[in-house]
Amino acid sequence: MPADKVQKLMAQAGLGSRRACEQTIRQGRVSVNGQVVRLGERADLQTDEVRVDGVPLRSSEPLTYIALHKPPGVLSSSQSQGGHPTVIELVGSERRLYPVGRLDLESEGLMLLTNDGELAYRLTHPRFEHEKEYRVRLDRRPTPDELRRWREGMALADGHLALPCRVDLEPPKGEQVWIQVILTQGRKRQIRETAEALGLRVQRLIRTRLAGLPLGQLTIGRWRELEPSEAARLRRTAGLDRGNHPQVTRPSAHEGG
Repeated sequence: MPADKVQKLMAQAGLGSRRACEQTIRQGRVSVNGQVVRLGERADLQTDEVRVDGVPLRSSEPLTYIALHKPPGVLSSSQSQGGHPTVIELVGSERRLYPVGRLDLESEGLMLLTNDGELAYRLTHPRFEHEKEYRVRLDRRPTPDELRRWREGMALADGHLALPCRVDLEPPKGEQVWIQVILTQGRKRQIRETAEALGLRVQRLIRTRLAGLPLGQLTIGRWRELEPSEAARLRRTAGLDRGNHPQVTRPSAHEGG
C-alpha cells in the first residue's frame, strides 16, 4: 500500500471530513511511529503506526452511505441540543457516521450520513460548488422582479451576499405557491433569509437533491443504505474514484425509520 497523507488516512477511517482531520493534526494530536506529525506528512498503515489522541488508527472499515429524509424538528447533527433528536439517532447505526449537507431544524428533505470523510469534505466545502436542489412553499406568489433579484443574487440582512442561483416557479397547485431553487452556495438558512429580504415567507422547505443523489420516493422520516453503484456514482460526481467502486457495506433489505 503506498503512503498517503495522514489527513486522508484519518478521513478514510471515518474520523471526520478532510478539513476536520487537518485541524486535528494542527492541534498536535496525531503521531506516526511515536512522532507528532505536521500537516502534509505521509504514512502507510501497513508499516507505520498512526495514533490519534493516543488511539491507533485502523485500516479503513467498509464505507457506509445512508440517504435519509429528515423530518422537521430533527437536528442535522451527531450531538443533541435542547432535547431535539438527531439524524444519527433516527438511523441508529453502530458505526460512527457524519451528517453531510446540513438542514436547519425546521427544514426537511435529503440528508446523507456516511463515514466516508473524503466524500463528506468534497460535498460540503464551498470551493467544489456541488448543486443542492430544494422545493420551497412560499406564503405568496413572488413578482417577476422578486424572482429576478433572487436569481441574480442579493445582499442579505447580515451583509453577506447570496450568489446567483436558479429559481423556477412550479405549476400552480390550488392556492399553494411552490418554487424550485438550485444552489451551489451553502450558507446557513440562505433560502429563508433571501425570501425574507424579498418580503416573502417560507412555509415549507424540502431538499430534493444533493449533488448527484436524489431524494426520490423516500418518505419523511425514512432512510435506506445506498447501493454500491449509487455510492460509486456519487463519489465520481464529487471527483473521487474515477472508474472505481468503493468498498461499501451491503444495503439493508428494507427502508429504516
